[in-house]
Amino acid sequence: MSNVTAPHDESSAQSHSGFIKAITLTDATMLVAGAMIGSGIFIVSADMGRAVGSPGWLLMAWLLTGVMTCFGALTYGELAAMFPRAGGQYVFLRESFNPLVGFLYGWTLFAVIQTGTIAAVGVAFGKFLGVLAPGVSPDLYGWFPHRDVCVSWLGCTDPAQAIQFGLSPQRLIALVSIAVLTWVNLLGVREGKFVQTSLTIVKTGVLILLMGLGLTIGRNASALTANFGGGNFWGHVDLTGAWVVAFGAAFVGSLFSSDAWNNVTFAAAEVKNPQRNLPLALIMGTGLVTALYFLTNISYLSVLPFHGDPAGATVLARGLTHATQDRVGTAAMEQMFGSAGGTMMAIGILISTFGCMNGLILAGARVYYAMARDGLFFKAAGTLSARQVPAVGLVLQTAWTAALCLSGTYGQLLNYVIFANLVFYVLTTAGLFVLRARRPQAERPYRVLGYPFVPGLYLAMAAGVMILILMSPQSRTEAVSGLVIVAIGIPVYYLWRAVEKPAA
Repeated sequence: MSNVTAPHDESSAQSHSGFIKAITLTDATMLVAGAMIGSGIFIVSADMGRAVGSPGWLLMAWLLTGVMTCFGALTYGELAAMFPRAGGQYVFLRESFNPLVGFLYGWTLFAVIQTGTIAAVGVAFGKFLGVLAPGVSPDLYGWFPHRDVCVSWLGCTDPAQAIQFGLSPQRLIALVSIAVLTWVNLLGVREGKFVQTSLTIVKTGVLILLMGLGLTIGRNASALTANFGGGNFWGHVDLTGAWVVAFGAAFVGSLFSSDAWNNVTFAAAEVKNPQRNLPLALIMGTGLVTALYFLTNISYLSVLPFHGDPAGATVLARGLTHATQDRVGTAAMEQMFGSAGGTMMAIGILISTFGCMNGLILAGARVYYAMARDGLFFKAAGTLSARQVPAVGLVLQTAWTAALCLSGTYGQLLNYVIFANLVFYVLTTAGLFVLRARRPQAERPYRVLGYPFVPGLYLAMAAGVMILILMSPQSRTEAVSGLVIVAIGIPVYYLWRAVEKPAA
């Protein structure tokens, strides 16, 4: 870390905003790591592997994603220390640019980013519960209103890609789990952070166990030879322009799996001594997850051959790139321990996704609170309950998440906002340079390490990934669709300004 100073220790139980300062450095670090670790690390390596073509380039993609994420966390640390208020990134964009830019981020967060991610993780929780209880299926209930809809602008080109509106056992489990975690967070920030810290410690242990087993007793001689022997590590990849575009598109998987590290800034008003603890939590949390993700992928490659046959009869025959339903983590455990390994992995992923949901639910409502205080969201969301939590924001977030669960559109929408999310990360980082120029005398308890090179490299890397996404025909369509969702927020902003007033 760079020079982090702590002018004073905020020991009071309640901040001037009314929020309770209950989140310690450990809690904040676990919120960063817990919001990042969901189900992605156990799944996305298969699709990434098919795109990049070799073990070496798969590890390179994860390494570059980790470096990029850590650079972003270092950059956000300075902004978080400057503005330790509820709302985090929304506040950073509002202060460095203008309220419209801040609103567009908050709008997209509520419409898709936060709620869509909660819905997707909730349904993933239901899917992995189905491994243990086969009755938890994706089949829609016949008694609940349901239908298949093919929407062209959501990427549907044939009936097989139709969106299924309705209720299924998996979606029902998602709704129940989201409701339970919302209730926990309505009880107070202490309850929410206890669940978050406890589950993150457990799921970090699950990743460490998976990694350790794969690197020790689970090492497979044939997989090691196939992946690391001779010239197999880098493979015979044709480094043409088309491959470079495919490599960039593969980042979507690893970036999505590493996303949400910024959520701790949303709850900054509840962090003890935020000028010191927020920058530390950001870099420690992202550093921890980066190391775990990279080593977990080495573990996968020590257990499973990289290349495989999609019609293979065994786990080894299918390999990493064609693991059943892309469940690489489950395939690795099954290779080591048979069907019992798959069951153990399912339990681990259930814990992981449950903790991820909790972190997203806890943090998101703080952004809507900040927006409401500025007159840019429902006024009631700008008040705190008797337990000093933004109860209305929590309830509204859950209601919209439930709608996305039932509609089945969250998956398609999330594909579209990955690019939009990168745009906001780039804008927020550019905002650091803007604030350095406009407010050179502002108090900065923490100054980003390596300025201007670290934030500059983050900007360059994020912009490079965005360019590669735009160069891919399929990704280009999704990127433009994501920007359309953001653009819809512009008229909404002016409409809201006309009817709402900021809180006193």
